[in-house]
Amino acid sequence: MIVSGLPKRNIRDYRHIAGDEIVEKILSIADELKGHSITHVNSTPFGGGVAELLYSIVPLLNSIGIKTIWEVIEASREFFSITKKIHNALQGAEVCLSDNEKQLYLDINRVNAEKQLRLNTDIIIVHDPQPLALRKFLNDDHKWVWRCHIDLSSPHRSMLKFISELLKGYDASIYHMEEYIHPDIPTPKKFTIPPSIDPLNDKNRELTYSEIVKILSKFDVDPEKPIIVQVARFDPWKDPIGAIDTYRLVKNRIPNVQLLLIANMAYDDPEGWIYLEKAIRHAGEDKNIYFLTNLIGVGPLEVNAFQRAANVAIQLSIKEGFGLAVAEALWKKTPVVARPSGGIKMQVIDGLTGYLVRSVGEAANKIIYLLKNPNTGRKLGENGHKLVKKNFIVTRHIENYIEMLKNLFNV
Repeated sequence: MIVSGLPKRNIRDYRHIAGDEIVEKILSIADELKGHSITHVNSTPFGGGVAELLYSIVPLLNSIGIKTIWEVIEASREFFSITKKIHNALQGAEVCLSDNEKQLYLDINRVNAEKQLRLNTDIIIVHDPQPLALRKFLNDDHKWVWRCHIDLSSPHRSMLKFISELLKGYDASIYHMEEYIHPDIPTPKKFTIPPSIDPLNDKNRELTYSEIVKILSKFDVDPEKPIIVQVARFDPWKDPIGAIDTYRLVKNRIPNVQLLLIANMAYDDPEGWIYLEKAIRHAGEDKNIYFLTNLIGVGPLEVNAFQRAANVAIQLSIKEGFGLAVAEALWKKTPVVARPSGGIKMQVIDGLTGYLVRSVGEAANKIIYLLKNPNTGRKLGENGHKLVKKNFIVTRHIENYIEMLKNLFNV
């Protein structure tokens, strides 16, 4: 299925954010690549970081003359349960697939490759494990690239072997960080490209105070009380239970504090419903814990308002590919308290843009300190905004992509 209805984006609209020099550099390199084309393939048109990235990247690549299409595979709930197992195993969980599960995974990819998708551009960029096996069923001369959004530093060995076999037909693979590039991955070329936020989309654009208060009021969040926010899937790796336990320790010292747990419930993550229910049960009857999802009308604009209203953002992920929610919070000058997982370490510089913690108790202490010392929080937030502007906005992402294309095409 081709994703349509994407927003209009023009790289020139980012001059006031990225600067003329960066925009002109992108346009100059793009001139060398005109005539080439790309198809991105992933598993969902909404929900989660990959869809969010493509929502901005695809129209921006088109705006600089590189024809870009976004295709989404069609699959059953059972398929996504299997791919969630693959995801978890690649992040280190002791999970194996049965022969029947492997066969269903391959069958769904085969049907998509042969009947559902139109993959006839110069480069096919496949995101994450769900569509990885497409290449196995297509004998063509296109260039195939796997974009891995997962922490692959300590995978379960049997699952790594399974995906490595599927990657043998790929020309290149892309990772968020150098440490994720496992030596057993067989692609001839490997690139490191961190993800990005789009400063002009509804999730990150500037909001007035009245806009923020109106959204908070709609969901009965009190702007006059301290707010802690975590934006993350309901997933054991994101540790929503730990977030609730942290809040409870903070509440012992600051009784009127509020915790906002925000997530997009995506159809390619059936496990999310299980962990949402677990988190709700763990929260009990506490009216100052809010579960804010797309199921009740929380979209990008609402997430924007909640992150801007927050005194502190937390990201207590045990494993994390990158953690775009951290970049989003820092862009809004909100300090972040987080575990040093994966790409979070690139964003939360301890004592400069936030605090890195290793336990619930340590997280609570840092949050209490920030709530009692708002000037420190503002300084950390200012530093965080500068760091994101320099390294993790969409123009930087586009620049990295086109440099990769030059490499693949020997331009």
